[in-house]
Amino acid sequence: MAVIETAERMLPSGLRAALSPVLRRLASVLTDNGEKAAAQRMALVAFAIRIVSAAFAFVSQILLARVMGEFEYGVFVFVWVLAVLFGDLSCLGFQTAIIRFLPQYRAAGAIEEIRGLTGTARIFALASAGGMLVTGLIGLHFFGHLIESYYLIPAFLGLLAMPMIALGDVLEGTSRASHWPIMALSPSYLVRPLLIIAYMLVAVLLGAPATATTAMQAAIGATFTTTAGTYLAVTFRMRRHYSSGPQTVDFFHWLGVAFPIFLIEGIGFLLTNSDVIVVGIFLAPEQVAIYFAAAKTMALVHFVNFSVKAAAGPRFSTVIAEKDRGKLAIIAADAARWTFWPALAVGLAVLAAGHFLLSLFGGAFTAGYVLMAILLAGILAKALVGPAEVLLMMAGKQNLCVLLYAGALATNVILNLTLIPNFGIAGTAIATASAMTVEAVLLHVGVRRALGIVLFAFARPQSPALNVKGSKT
Repeated sequence: MAVIETAERMLPSGLRAALSPVLRRLASVLTDNGEKAAAQRMALVAFAIRIVSAAFAFVSQILLARVMGEFEYGVFVFVWVLAVLFGDLSCLGFQTAIIRFLPQYRAAGAIEEIRGLTGTARIFALASAGGMLVTGLIGLHFFGHLIESYYLIPAFLGLLAMPMIALGDVLEGTSRASHWPIMALSPSYLVRPLLIIAYMLVAVLLGAPATATTAMQAAIGATFTTTAGTYLAVTFRMRRHYSSGPQTVDFFHWLGVAFPIFLIEGIGFLLTNSDVIVVGIFLAPEQVAIYFAAAKTMALVHFVNFSVKAAAGPRFSTVIAEKDRGKLAIIAADAARWTFWPALAVGLAVLAAGHFLLSLFGGAFTAGYVLMAILLAGILAKALVGPAEVLLMMAGKQNLCVLLYAGALATNVILNLTLIPNFGIAGTAIATASAMTVEAVLLHVGVRRALGIVLFAFARPQSPALNVKGSKT
């Protein structure tokens, strides 16, 4: 508070008058102890981390593209996207189920359930990812001859990284549910990308070839290092808050909630990454590289939505437990506005600098500029409804979310198969943007029908009197 007051006094009088309400609001967010202030602090921290991480990730991808060249870079990004995707999916939704249950258990003082939930989620993630690893190795052994030779060794290395990716996701969910934003977001979005490029550059300087195989080895090293450090940090902090003792394990209840979340997030992950996957399946690695560079550049806009989602989940869960529909409608509308307007500003700025940003990857990558404009349209359409899927999941509407996401994914797949043969990577961008628009429309309708809330960035705030359980489905 004192720092903000000092900064306010240093401003010119005219600017001080204009910014004073904003600074006072910021001071309130940073110092208040309420649930709303905690959620806003988490959103601010998540936003800051995502800004820094987006910059680091962008620079690291430029360095990798420059060092490796289009072909090897295309092979690496295709395999790494698949490894992260299936590592995330192998948690079967437990990383998000923690965000739903832990705040409720904490509010009820159910310490034994917290111990059981967090421990079970870790074990389950490792076991599930380990099973997928073994299945993948068997698949490579029997069907490897059907895969292009330059993908085989990177794919093998990607499989080895999956268990640590899964464990890292569960640890992130535990930290997010506990309102520890730095511990939640820094490992995956700051530390791991920096270590990947650091390990890669060191390996090349020591004489290793600048290939996708070397890059995947660097990615494995970075993933194991990051997850091990996060495990120790989260475990230590959890023991400070919840001392060792007996556990209560309600595995099938947790799994019953987690599995529909897995279906929702699985479809969501496919919606987010299917463009790169489809391009990798149907087109050459050079085309994968160009498309990924364009998508990665526009990913600078996605961190706005991610930052709001990081804060909204625990807050939605808490308010839903209070059965205060009016409060829920207000914070949902705030979340939509917090998503759209920053996304619009960041998106237009990124698009304006698009040619320059793509040229940093290499001269051939500027062919992706048109793709950036197409992708931005879809991103903004999705931003209009904010973290709608999080709201539905926290309200127990997982099955509805599955149906809505399935519709969006089906649209994406059909459009990709239809447009890629005629338009190449531009067809993928059109399919992706169209699928995001369909997703936004379906989520808007779903939230309105299930919860009676009009979730739209331009909608007026509501104050309905019904409680959550009284809504019509």
